[in-house]
Amino acid sequence: MGISQETLQRQFAALAADLELRGIDINEIKAQLKTQAIETPSWGYGNSGTRFGVFKQDGAARDVHERLADAAQVHKVTGVCPTVALHIPWDKVDDFAALKQEAADLGVGIGAINPNVFQAADYKLGSFGHRDPAVRQKALDHMYECIDVMHQTDSKLLSLWFADGTNYAGQADITSRKRWFEECLKGTHDALPEDSRMLIEYKFFEPAFYHTDIADWGMALTFANKCGSKAEVLVDLGHHPMGTNIEHIVAFLIDEGKLGGFHFNNRKYADDDLTIGSVNLYEVFLIYNEIVGAEVRGAETNIAYMIDQSHIIKPKIEAMIQSIMNIQMLYAKALLVDVEALEDARSRNDAVDAERVLQAAYQTDVRPLLEKIRKSASVPIDPIQGHRESSYLDNATTERSGAIEGGSSWG
Repeated sequence: MGISQETLQRQFAALAADLELRGIDINEIKAQLKTQAIETPSWGYGNSGTRFGVFKQDGAARDVHERLADAAQVHKVTGVCPTVALHIPWDKVDDFAALKQEAADLGVGIGAINPNVFQAADYKLGSFGHRDPAVRQKALDHMYECIDVMHQTDSKLLSLWFADGTNYAGQADITSRKRWFEECLKGTHDALPEDSRMLIEYKFFEPAFYHTDIADWGMALTFANKCGSKAEVLVDLGHHPMGTNIEHIVAFLIDEGKLGGFHFNNRKYADDDLTIGSVNLYEVFLIYNEIVGAEVRGAETNIAYMIDQSHIIKPKIEAMIQSIMNIQMLYAKALLVDVEALEDARSRNDAVDAERVLQAAYQTDVRPLLEKIRKSASVPIDPIQGHRESSYLDNATTERSGAIEGGSSWG
């Protein structure tokens, strides 16, 4: 599905003319889009599934080296995914400095380090929230181990998600667990290098079904504030009850200076971890609108945009590229919001015009703009097609024909 340079230029010129009539300089939008960076997760490239089973795919990455290679392929065809998040111990190696160099040779860097304090048998009843101080210390020691990995890989982010919680009323004292969490999170925070951050993720249920120790953004924000300046909140789009106004949470956290990052995915019912754009494109557009609006008003942001999806039946690399393309599209649309017209409508308390301003941006076809940017970056204007036309998957399938230990992303 190639497109000629002449056609591309004609479509781009038409979009530029349309935007000029709306008072928008397309070159300014291009400049902002060229700075976009999206981090992909190593675990998104290996075999994954549901709690009922792991579903294997031909050519899926079997270890951290192959996961890095797949992430590099995604960056090669998109141009906007320069870093890869690691999960410890799924991605554990003897020499992380060598792994960092291996990633650099492939054209990517190491991003967020994600500890795992939810799979070992000792964590059945919790990690930082466990009543046994020995278990809490084990979890804290793992945090220190991950901070050491950060040192060796030049990572600046420690990304924390906890499965801790209870399944039955009366099972544990909630207040005691809160205080143990405060103590352990503070210990983790204080061990971080000064130029790094830890992102505290929340989730309202699962795998705990009665109470979860960090159940919502307010709890995560409270913990972050008690820890100190290096602690911020991570928003996973799938970790909310249905109907939650996530863009409201985003606006609030930005204003508090505590929005540290995102785990992008989509959901139909709960923490489905579907690819971005598969369910609710408009929600992600509205989230980006709050970010762009805050930045226009002068807010200083340092947001890590990361994907966390378990796409299960979709091909691993294609699913990642698909999400990235949708994120690019939604950010581009948010940049087209006429901020002055929106503020004018708000000043007149005109809800109809305010919504029309947002919808005008959302309904704009930004594909010619993104294709032009990709062309100038020497990446395929259709990254999925570019990947399909390469020999990468065929070669990977041939080379990865045998099973190896730890072949699943889930350890």
